[in-house]
Amino acid sequence: MNITASDVAKLREITGVGLMACKKALVATDGNIEKACEYLREQGMSVVAKKASRIAAEGAAWSAISADRKTGALVEINCESDFVAKSDVFVKLCGDIAKAAVESKLEDVDALKAVKTPEGTVEELITAATAKTGEKISLRRIAVQSNPAAVEEAYIHMGGKIGTLVEISAEGLKSDKLDEVVAMAHDIAMHIAAFQPAYVRKSDVPQSEIDHESEIIHQQLLNDPKLSSKPQQALAKIAEGKLGNFYKENCLLYQAFAKDPSITVEQLVANTAKSTGVKLDIVKFTKFVMGEGIEKRTDNLAEEVAKLSGK
Repeated sequence: MNITASDVAKLREITGVGLMACKKALVATDGNIEKACEYLREQGMSVVAKKASRIAAEGAAWSAISADRKTGALVEINCESDFVAKSDVFVKLCGDIAKAAVESKLEDVDALKAVKTPEGTVEELITAATAKTGEKISLRRIAVQSNPAAVEEAYIHMGGKIGTLVEISAEGLKSDKLDEVVAMAHDIAMHIAAFQPAYVRKSDVPQSEIDHESEIIHQQLLNDPKLSSKPQQALAKIAEGKLGNFYKENCLLYQAFAKDPSITVEQLVANTAKSTGVKLDIVKFTKFVMGEGIEKRTDNLAEEVAKLSGK
């Protein structure tokens, strides 16, 4: 029997199981949707569908870096409970998926799910982990940074609550200086997790955001009675200073370095460049906060009791 793409898509919609598994089930059952569902249940695959309606708001941000440090990946994988997020099964899954992202350099979730690993496709790994843990597990997002002229480094905070990935261009880098540059990059990645800047430098800030902040500052000055008598030239300098503080708060380079507040991150990079003889610059960074934007489940005890009692 000819199995069509629409047949496979229909079975996937019903069961929540991967496309390849759905196709295999349809082939095994001569295209009978009902029997294919039973086949998948027998294989333990429909467990994903049973959990599809649950909210997976726990989990971890995880990272992987290639051996040559030219490519780094950050992934967020979600589950339902913090208990599962700390389990060996889930931690291994996070590492395997992050590694697959580095090797494939894919940032599309569906595309990465189809990538083959030594233990099956990424989607099959997720399905297997779902079956083992009894919770819904989902790959939410991926970020890949790759640059042949740079060093990639990551930092994972509190077992995956925050993950950061930073790219440092390193012109003239020699192998004997790699460890020092990586150590600096790691400290910067940790700093990003702690201070959560929005941009690397002033030139990265969109003009629309600068205009918006400038308007807020303008209104602040107008509403301050202590400044009403000051000349426009003085007010302009005050506004300039306030805008400078905005850049210090939001741009990585101008922030006081977390491990040594006596210097800025920009000075840290300059100091490391001087000691290593390498031309260094922060190119970009990515930050994932696990679960941000996901609506978490709120349990209502009265409703749960009513359900159990059949009322």
